[in-house]
Amino acid sequence: MLHVLRHYITRSLLTLLIAESLHLFWSIYWGQALYGVPNAAESWPSIREIAPSATVLMVVMCLIMTAMGLYERNFWNGKSDMLLRVAVSFMLGLFLVMAIYYLVLDLYLPRGAFSLAIGIAFVGVVILRLIFFRVSDNANLKRRLLVLGVGQQAARLEELQQVKTSGFSVLGYIQVHEDEVLNIEAERMLQVTTNLSDLAEELVIDEIVVAMDDRRKGFPMSEVLQCKLDGIRISNFLAFFERHSGKIQLDALRPSNLIFADGFQLAMLNAVIKRFFDLATSSILLLLASPIMLLTVLAIWLESGGRGPILYWQTRVGFNGEPFEVVKFRSMRVDAEKGGKAVWAVKGDPRVTRVGAVIRDTRIDELPQLYNVLRGDMSFVGPRPERPQFVADLAKKIPFYTMRHMVKPGITGWAQICFPYGASEEDAREKLEYDLYYIKNYSLFFDSVIMLQTVHTVFWGKGAH
Repeated sequence: MLHVLRHYITRSLLTLLIAESLHLFWSIYWGQALYGVPNAAESWPSIREIAPSATVLMVVMCLIMTAMGLYERNFWNGKSDMLLRVAVSFMLGLFLVMAIYYLVLDLYLPRGAFSLAIGIAFVGVVILRLIFFRVSDNANLKRRLLVLGVGQQAARLEELQQVKTSGFSVLGYIQVHEDEVLNIEAERMLQVTTNLSDLAEELVIDEIVVAMDDRRKGFPMSEVLQCKLDGIRISNFLAFFERHSGKIQLDALRPSNLIFADGFQLAMLNAVIKRFFDLATSSILLLLASPIMLLTVLAIWLESGGRGPILYWQTRVGFNGEPFEVVKFRSMRVDAEKGGKAVWAVKGDPRVTRVGAVIRDTRIDELPQLYNVLRGDMSFVGPRPERPQFVADLAKKIPFYTMRHMVKPGITGWAQICFPYGASEEDAREKLEYDLYYIKNYSLFFDSVIMLQTVHTVFWGKGAH
């Protein structure tokens, strides 16, 4: 697992990105070469000749595939879903790259050469993906883990290793003290017959994860230290879980973890750059989305028979807990909340209108929030703003909930693209774990990744209600 510009990326997916980038670049070369085969004098183009066109194809396709969630953990479910996303990426990339080639004459390729290049690129990416699927599931190539602990934290690691792209395999769990609560099946537990170092050497362990729910009952300090001196990596549960899940495990979080952890640094320079980024992005999107917004206004007006508001204003909690008025396209009936009592939105909510269902699934209903970004109430990327009634209730029940107000709320965010729309206290708890990961690891690079990957939530309808 690599920490690239404050965002964790698995080595396997980074390797796949590099391999696919190189293949996409060279597909232009081979497309041009095969196209010129009938004329031997033109069958081998020079690298300098094809480099600009190849670079455009490589960059555009990698950005689109990133937007489709193809380089992120847990965004695709199985081989068929992944291949579908690859196909959609190439359909989008085909039109975009063709448009660029025709607009920039120096990049132009003969139609036959371009068709061959796209075909080679698509087949190669599919083959690389199938190889990746087989390799990532090979236990011999995964990091070999030994876990100290058999309680709740250990059980979370057992769930986490089931993900094919996790990159690790737990060889076994060790019960450190007798009264530790058991959450691991007996056949997955190991016994230390001599000492921990000998067991780790016997199992060829790469890393030991300390996942004890309560270390105060006893911790094998000398044995763990010996393993570290033997060259075995030692990780605590919180850091390991964060690296491999993209969220911070709330149940194991303590105030001391926040005090001594890296991250959670909100520098003034970053705030200024982020604000400039928000202004530029929201201005451009407002310009590009204006035709869609006008059509949406017309659709809402026609459905309501010219009665009822087009926009919907609602009080939300923002930066430092300050309330502000968020604006959205109205997607529910006017009488959706009789008596003014806040109600969680749920899947298949009967209060949603027909137009509302469409604009919610496509996130069009949130486009007016670009106005909130321009005003400075919101950022483009950040935790989802919640209503004061929900915040007051959740802050009493969920520890560290108010930490999500350390940054401005956003139109999109890490929690929004990683987890379905929150409609309960348990969902809010899960989304907070992603929000804390975002706040801890914030960077402009991470914001850019989130913005790109918001595209796949729109295409696949993930997180919308």
